[in-house]
Formats: sequence, C-alpha cells, structure tokens
Amino acid sequence: MDTLSHGLWGGGLFGYRGRMGLALFFGVFPDLFSFGLWLPFYYRTYGFHWGPPPMERIPEWLLAVYPVSHSLVVAGVAVAAVSFWRKEVAFAMLGWVFHILLDAPFHTADYFPTPIFWPVSDWMLDGIAWSNPWVWFSNVAGLVVLFLWRGRAKLTAWWLRLRR
Repeated sequence: MDTLSHGLWGGGLFGYRGRMGLALFFGVFPDLFSFGLWLPFYYRTYGFHWGPPPMERIPEWLLAVYPVSHSLVVAGVAVAAVSFWRKEVAFAMLGWVFHILLDAPFHTADYFPTPIFWPVSDWMLDGIAWSNPWVWFSNVAGLVVLFLWRGRAKLTAWWLRLRR
C-alpha cells in the first residue's frame, strides 16, 4: 500500500480520539523507519522516477530494518508496552498495526513481502500488488467512506445550520 494511504487509514481509524497527528504518524511509521531513511539519498544519487526502486539498489541495512518495522510481533509488543503508560497514545499506535495488516495481503513475494511474524517466523504472504487497479480503487473508496463516516456529525451539524 502507498504511504499516503497508510497515513490516512491510521488517522481515520485511530486519530478520532484527539491524537490525529500521532495516528497519522504511526500509520506511516513502518515505511518512514525503513524507506523514509533511505529515499532522500536514493533520489539524490539516482534522481526521482515513478515506480519502485530496483532491488539491486536497495542497501543491506534497509533489508535488515524492514522486518523490524513491518512485524506484528514488534508492533504488538510496542503498543502493549505503551498501553501501560498512556492508553490514548497506544490507541493511536494501532495505526502501525493496521499498516502491517494492510501491507500483508497487498505486497507480493517478488518485492518486499511483509514479514508479519518476524522474528518468530519468516513466513510471508504472497499477496496482490497494491498497484493493481482493483486494490487501488478499493483502497480509495474505503478511505472516502471512512472519512465520510468520521465527518458525518460535522456534516449533519453544517446541514442543520444551513436549513435554519
């Protein structure tokens, strides 16, 4: 799934309790922690182009960091630990968990499959690429429905004021 969508899903699902910025952040955290650290150097060296970077240009350290940020085991332990300290922050951190759950079925085995049970298991799902039009348009439709649902109270209040 694209990073922007992850942020919107995180914010839409887990940011409504007053921690929108944090939920948006944790929605994109796994990608920021891996690719976000490297892409500025990649673009500076090779320039910007559409599409995923070729595997031969991806550094070894990124291949080592990616499983850490895309593991339900790691994310679950982090969320559980924070929940003892600040439940509202832990709730926003569920954007991280949802990111992983969304990535697992929408990454193929050919390019960064999601290691959801790392370090316990190396098992990964060979999913459908998120760039598949059916997946991409379903994602956009889901986000529209989610934000319409979240904004329904504001829309209702606006509509009632308009009718007076």
